[in-house]
Amino acid sequence: MPGPKKLDPSSSPRALLGAELRHRREAAGLSQEELGIPLFVSGSFIGQLEAGTRRMQADQAQKLDEVLAADGFFARNCAALKQSKYPDHFAEAAEAEAVAATIKEYAALLIPGLLQTEAYARAVFRAYQPTATEDVIDRLVASRLERAKLLADPTTPMLWVVLDEAALRREAGGRLTMAGALRHMLGLARQHRAIVQVLPFSAGAHMALQGSLKLMSFTDAPPLAYLEGLGTGHLQDDPATVRHYELTYDLVAASALSPEASLALIESVAEDYAHEDEQL
Repeated sequence: MPGPKKLDPSSSPRALLGAELRHRREAAGLSQEELGIPLFVSGSFIGQLEAGTRRMQADQAQKLDEVLAADGFFARNCAALKQSKYPDHFAEAAEAEAVAATIKEYAALLIPGLLQTEAYARAVFRAYQPTATEDVIDRLVASRLERAKLLADPTTPMLWVVLDEAALRREAGGRLTMAGALRHMLGLARQHRAIVQVLPFSAGAHMALQGSLKLMSFTDAPPLAYLEGLGTGHLQDDPATVRHYELTYDLVAASALSPEASLALIESVAEDYAHEDEQL
């Protein structure tokens, strides 16, 4: 087996660490399930570490070094994974999002981050942190816009968003900012870069009333669900739990307007914002 090597943090440390984990596990003759036992995790979690869709924790790295006789390789390089420009509760989800094949999101109150404009994102972050310096807000906005570059690829990931009507009606940053944000979303949908549906108020009660939901699937790892609350977020990888959230999303999407009717509503609301601003 080759000796330990230093990972380059600029070249996707998690992917490199995952590839090394797979190499050493196979060399040791262990299945993913067998390697998961001493770490008290599932075989699917080991698969997600190998695929780079989950972040390796320091205690897991130490145990892997012990089980795989890796001479401290994983502990030494695990620190590279801690470098993130995102808040702690969202960092792992953002990293998984970057390698997802499909992203399905139900957004209850705000336009999803991947579809936000700079002005809209700035208004949202300023509302989150009313006493933060402009430098802090600038960094947060830059990170959000960097995430949105995922959509520069014409096909991957496949993004499907169900947007609650509340997100259209909740004014963030003023009428012109809202008009611009909605028209930006319309542009992405009309360029076939995102599927967008609106869940109207008339749909009434539904399975996702308690909050937003993001589902991510991958070409070589099990799917994940991400739930976010006030300053908190949690990735779910338990298969039964993820299936439940997949059903939740499917039922919410079934209650939403068609993509065509959704775009018509979004355009109408955008025009209302722009028209109202002109009258002021």
